[in-house]
Amino acid sequence: MSPYIPLLGILVLAAVFMAISIWLSAYVGPRRWNRIKYQSYECGIDPTPQATGGGRFSIKYYIIAMLFIVFDIETIFLYPWAVTFDKLGLFALVEMLLFMVTVFVAYAYVWRRGGLEWE
Repeated sequence: MSPYIPLLGILVLAAVFMAISIWLSAYVGPRRWNRIKYQSYECGIDPTPQATGGGRFSIKYYIIAMLFIVFDIETIFLYPWAVTFDKLGLFALVEMLLFMVTVFVAYAYVWRRGGLEWE
């Protein structure tokens, strides 16, 4: 139980800080209501009206977001491999080359099909 005491102390300290912050914001902050204060802000210009339901985004927006996540996860897989590369030797090199080839083939396919072009 003794190794967990510092962790428990940090959790208690975080909970106390959170409670004090919420209490202070409720009792110290200004309570003046202002119509402009609660209006949407869009980069310094007047907000544009949206369609019912919040408007629609192009499907390309979501495809590019998913591609970003896939290639970002690929980068995350490179860190543990780089840390343990000396211990794994040639096996790790071959496996990472296979992994990188499949990722680059997917990247080339998406690029060739125009999936990275933003219109």
